[in-house]
Amino acid sequence: CRVKLPKYTEDDSKYKRILDIFKKYDVRYFFYNGGNDSMDTCMKVSAYMQSVGYDCRIMGIPKTIDNDLALTDHCPGFASAAKYIATSIMEVRRDCSVYSKGSIIIFEIMGRNAGWLAASASLASVTGEGPDLVYLPETVFDIDAFFERVAKIYKETGNCIVAVSEGIKDKTGRYVSEYGSDLAKSKDAFGHSQMGALASYLAAEAKARIEGCKVRGIELSLLQRCAAHCASETDVEEAYMAGKTAVTSAVEGNTDKMIGFERVYKNGKYTCVPKLFDLCDVANAEKTVPTAWIKADGEGMTDEFIEYALPLINGESKVEYENGLPRFARLKKVTE
Repeated sequence: CRVKLPKYTEDDSKYKRILDIFKKYDVRYFFYNGGNDSMDTCMKVSAYMQSVGYDCRIMGIPKTIDNDLALTDHCPGFASAAKYIATSIMEVRRDCSVYSKGSIIIFEIMGRNAGWLAASASLASVTGEGPDLVYLPETVFDIDAFFERVAKIYKETGNCIVAVSEGIKDKTGRYVSEYGSDLAKSKDAFGHSQMGALASYLAAEAKARIEGCKVRGIELSLLQRCAAHCASETDVEEAYMAGKTAVTSAVEGNTDKMIGFERVYKNGKYTCVPKLFDLCDVANAEKTVPTAWIKADGEGMTDEFIEYALPLINGESKVEYENGLPRFARLKKVTE
């Protein structure tokens, strides 16, 4: 839910309502999954229940394609989104190759302050089908230098594919998406700027600045976080592990924790083990892409990032189909 809870010491009205519902149904275990804001909510609910002496074990379960939760090696959801993004880059690169006249393609990828998803576009480079340029919020974006690089690559190769995070900022800290739209000036319930329209702005600028070029701006938008048909089997299995660990840990008496992942290599092979972290150490802490994993020119990713992300996208999800279309579970919501 997109509701930001105030501190209960300042306004406890919503907390009293939550407590009433917990008491009505004798809720003694509360599992809340999501990203930074969700861990903040989880921590606040836990603190309130302890303050009023209500016995309830509360656990946070990570779930964010942004991959920006602190302490954990990675987050459930990120790998599947990364797999979809890299796959889409490869497919578009292949599509461009069949035409005698090349194109400039600009992909806008989710990521307000952390560029993990845009960085994942570089995974396609393992096959030789990756983007020419990748830009993250962790580095300063120079729009004039950007178009010089795009024009140079386009002139030399006939095509230029760019992956750019929606949250890139100029040297003043202003979102580049604000240049062509007022959307980023509006805020959501958590005070975050609304992202979007960056690809269309950069595509229009490229058309105006680079003579005779064919340009497309592609905003992956919601597609990158809901493409279950392209999910990583590793991601699915680890997401299941996170939920199972939360339940078993709570039953064993743990509370006020978030389930995290620790990376382990056994005989050189990647594996993942669950680990508990205190909610107070995770909530509202944002993990960005290490600058050491970004190339010095700020236009791509190093091998260290590839080595980090590649094991996470292994395997294919097993999607059930019906009449040629994915078969989804349909759950009945019970509100009373």
